This record gives sequence, C-alpha cells and structure tokens, in this order.
Amino acid sequence: MTEIPVSPADFRGAMRHLTGGVSIITAGRGKDITGMTVTSVTSLSVDPPTLLVSINRDASSFPLIRRYGAFGVNILAADQLDVAERFAGKGGLKGAERFAGSQWVTSVSGVPLLVGALSAVDCEVEEIVERHSHGIVIGRVRDVRNSARSAALAYWHGQYVAIDQDEDAARLADVSVPASVRRGV
Repeated sequence: MTEIPVSPADFRGAMRHLTGGVSIITAGRGKDITGMTVTSVTSLSVDPPTLLVSINRDASSFPLIRRYGAFGVNILAADQLDVAERFAGKGGLKGAERFAGSQWVTSVSGVPLLVGALSAVDCEVEEIVERHSHGIVIGRVRDVRNSARSAALAYWHGQYVAIDQDEDAARLADVSVPASVRRGV
C-alpha cells in the first residue's frame, strides 16, 4: 500500500474539530519566568496523580521546564480570555511581561500559579519524551488549587468558547429531549 502524506494544513483542519480546554503553562522561578497558552493538557494517571502536556521545543517555556524541572498548569475560567490571549502572544508580550494584569502566587515548586483559575496544578517533571517538533512533558502533580467556579474556557474551530455547566446543560436539555417527553405526554 502506498502511503499518501498528510499535509500540515489538512492535519491542522482536522485538529480544529477537536475541542480543547484552555490552560496556561507556566515555567521558571523569580524573574526568570514565562508561560504559554495550550490546549494540550491531558490527565495521564490518578494514582499517582500525573498529567502530560505537549510543548513545542522552540517555545520559550520549554528550556525553563527543562532547567527547573517543574511547571504549572492553570486551567482557565470562561472570563479569563484576556489571560489566554496574552499568553498566546497577542500584543507581542514575552516572558515575564505576560504575567502583568493578573494575580499570581508562587507554588511549592516555585512556578507561578494563576489566582482565580478553575484549577492551578503544580507539577514536577518526571520525564520529557522528545518527538518531532515537540516534547511530551510528563508531570507528577505536587499540589492542586481548585476554585468553586464552574464556567470553563475552551478552544474550538479557531476561536475561544465559554462552557458553563449549568447554562449549557439547560440548553442541551431543551434541544435534545423531545417536547412530548418534556411535557410528560
């Protein structure tokens, strides 16, 4: 069978259909900090608590994760679009400049964690597997800070989308259950 190469544009188009939760990966310590917006965070194991994130090896965060052996995962709330855009490079901000305008605390490992995130997770690097242009960073969870907030920020079809559990569940119920069932007929 002859292999037909998949074009990067076709692959990117397919991945646009995959909805991803938006997180900020933070790395570094003190003034030597940076971060980036990602949708590539995945739970790997509950016992022990472990996750992984895929990071381009050319990203400014990658060498700091290697150097310090730690990173933060900040799962964004629906109203934190400005943070997502700032860490995605909108406005040309780089490094520590991206942290301005939000409140941060220092985690156990020393990385910054976002106050008000849905969850902020402090991770110690267990392993980095380098493949192609990216590093798959496996992180052992050292600390978790959960908020009581429920509306999340997601990315789908090239744009940010707010997902609110209560509002969206009600909307889905309205459109997915036939009217006769809702009326009890």
